[in-house]
Formats: sequence, C-alpha cells, structure tokens
Amino acid sequence: MSGEKDLDQLKKEAVAKAKAEAIAKRQAKAAGEGAPKQEDKPAEQALSQDTHPVEPAQTAGTPAEDGADLAKKKAAAAAKAKAAALAKKKREGIEEEEAPAPVETTPASAQPSEDGDDLAKKKAAAVAKAKAAAAAKRKAMELAGESTPAEETPAAQTSDEADDLAKKKAAAVAKAKAAAAAKRKAMELAGESTPAEETPAVDASDDGDDLAKKKAAAVAKAKAAAAAKAKAAATAKAKAAGTGDADTAAGGDDEKAKAKAAAVAKAKAAAAAKAKAAGAAKGGDVSPADTAEKPSANQPFLDKYRKVIEENLGADVLEDSYINKLSKDVPTLVAKKDTYFKVAQFLKYNELLGFDYLSELHGTDFVTHMEVYVHLFSYKNRQSVALKVKIDRDEPTIESLQPIWAGANWPECEAYDLLGIKFTGHPNLHRIMLGEDWVGHPLRKDYEPYDVEV
Repeated sequence: MSGEKDLDQLKKEAVAKAKAEAIAKRQAKAAGEGAPKQEDKPAEQALSQDTHPVEPAQTAGTPAEDGADLAKKKAAAAAKAKAAALAKKKREGIEEEEAPAPVETTPASAQPSEDGDDLAKKKAAAVAKAKAAAAAKRKAMELAGESTPAEETPAAQTSDEADDLAKKKAAAVAKAKAAAAAKRKAMELAGESTPAEETPAVDASDDGDDLAKKKAAAVAKAKAAAAAKAKAAATAKAKAAGTGDADTAAGGDDEKAKAKAAAVAKAKAAAAAKAKAAGAAKGGDVSPADTAEKPSANQPFLDKYRKVIEENLGADVLEDSYINKLSKDVPTLVAKKDTYFKVAQFLKYNELLGFDYLSELHGTDFVTHMEVYVHLFSYKNRQSVALKVKIDRDEPTIESLQPIWAGANWPECEAYDLLGIKFTGHPNLHRIMLGEDWVGHPLRKDYEPYDVEV
C-alpha cells in the first residue's frame, strides 16, 4: 500500500506542476503580446523598423524556450511516474499488460492550455487504471488468504471437543466398572454365581455425544444394579427359610450370615443409588469436582473496577468488594464513609467505567448500622455495578449523590422519609410520603406508631 500511495502522490505532483507551468506560460505569452501596445511610440517604432528590422527568430525566442523547457519538464515527470509504476509492478508482480499507458507529450508548438488539459486527462486515466488493478489484486489476495484461517479454527475446536468427550467417556467407564464390581461383590456375598453378562453398559454410550444421555444411562444402570441386588437378597432369604431338610439344617447359620450380609449390602446400594439419582436429577453428579462452585461470569468486571479505582484513588478507598449471588451476580463495591462521594464521582466520570445512569438508591436498617445501596449502569459498556456504604445508625448522615446523578433526588428523599437518613448537599430534602409532623420513620426496626389506635 505504501508503493501505491507514493505512485499516486508522484502523479498528483506531476499534474499540478504541469498545470502551473501551463498557466505561467500563458501569462508570459500574454505579457509578451501586450508589451508592444503599452510602448506604442510611432516615431521610435518606424525608426527601429527602418534601421534595425526585428528578426522573427528574436521576437519568438522567449515562448519557444518556455515551450521547450515545459516539454522537457513534462517528459521528466512522465518518465518519473513511469519509473515509479514499474517499481510498483515489480514489487507487486503486476503483468506488463496491466501497466498504465505512458503519457505522451505534445509538441512544443501546440498551445500550452491544450497540453495541460490533455496531460491531466491522461494522468487521471492512468491513476484510475492503476487503482483498479491494485484493488483487483487486493481482492484476489483476500479471497485466497481467507480459506486457510477459516479451516484451522474448526479443527482446533474439534480436537478440544474430542478431548473433553474422551475424558467424559473415560469417567463414565470407570464409574460403570465400579458399579459392576460392587454388584459382583454383593452377588458373591448372597451366594449367587456371577452373571455372564457383566460387560459395562457404558460401552453402548460411545456412540452418544450428549452428556444428558450418559447421565440417564448411569441412573438406569444404578437402578438395575439395585434391582439385581434386591433379587439376590430375596433369593438368599428364600433359600435360608424355604427348606427344612436335615441336610440343610447344619448350614443354616451360614445362610443366615449370608442373608444378613446381603441385607447390609442392599441397604448400602439403595442409599448410594438414591444419592446418585438425586444428583442426576439436579443436573450433575455428586462428586466434589462437579459440586464445586464455579466462578461468576461477572468476576472479571469486578476485578477491572477494583483495579482502576485502586490505581487512581488508592488501595484504601474500598472497604470490600464481592459478587452478589442474591442479586444476579452484580459486582458490588463497599466504600468507606469518607470516600463514598469520591468513589461515586469516579465511577461516573472515569473513561474506563462511565456509569452514567443511577437506576436505584435505597436505605436499609441492619439494627447494628444502616446501609445505603446504589445501583449504577453504564450505557457505553453495557455493565452494572452496585455501590454500598455503611453509616452510623444513631446519626445516619452521608453525602448526597444528587449533584452527580439528578436521579438520586427522589430516592434520597424517600430514604430520609422512611429511615431518617440525612443526605448532606441535597437541594431539597423533605418527606415525600408522610407529613412533616409525622413522628418517627416507619422502616426502622425499632419503629413504634405514635398513635397505636390508628
């Protein structure tokens, strides 16, 4: 692109130079024709014609020299433009056939105005042709260069998905093997022979890519294992109680022991199956890895807000910061009482934050203290943040945010009316629901009506 810009610049300079020279030539010619009229003296003109006749070569000498100089300059400019075009074609590999037609200079005897116009038209045509060729080449290169990256990304994603699927399948197979081993152990305790079809049913899930199907298959297998264990225990009990022959009387104690072991195993299996079914119903296994709390998607935004504030205002302006799980994971900042107004002002006017809209402000009585909660939104970044501050309950006073956000006017009046929180700097703090003669603040925990009958 730099070569194209240089070529265009050279052509524009050559055109401008040619036009300027043509104008200068016309002015010089006009001045040469007008000079004899200004010095019109009949006596001196006749004398000069009689004694010293003017030769044609001398009178026409200046325009001819100017034309020759102009022709040389035009030829030099055209050669320079052509050399730049050839250098560009050599860099970009353009065919010789696509090269712009060389600019032909007109003879010096032609009129300067026509020479300048023709040269400008030819150079403009050459510039347009060169730009069209460059644009066509860029488009071809872009079309040729888009295929490789587009095919690489899906391959990488496919490999990642294949690795995840392989890990999930391996975990499912290991779980199925553990269930099968437990079943075999229970069958051995019950005195039954191990069934021949002990191949884990998870092998059939190799064709399924959906995790929900695998979980459903695992739950069904657990239920089947529990049913098999129950059947084995019932068979053992029937064997222990269904015969009274003398041959089996001696082995009665062994049968009872086996029955008890089978009952214990059945109870354990039922408890494990119940826990597993409950975990599957909730959408995940009960393993510690799956039940671990995942980080919030808004955690990066909270880290960004805290970092920007600490870099500009200091590390001691915030008392705490966290993700509020009870309020749609909104990033929450807890400011100190003496830095509350400064932090609020920074949240609005900082370029990286830009929280220009106050959507909510209210107070809360926590018995030990009071708290002011402010919810802000940034239209530029499409993000939210909550700002909190803890204040003394006996003297609940804090700076007003009305000078920063005009929308804090009425919410602060409401907090003053119902909780008695005073906002210093508010332009007109007054009760908006109750009368000015109302005694107390109804949202305080220790509020008692002045007139209980009402």
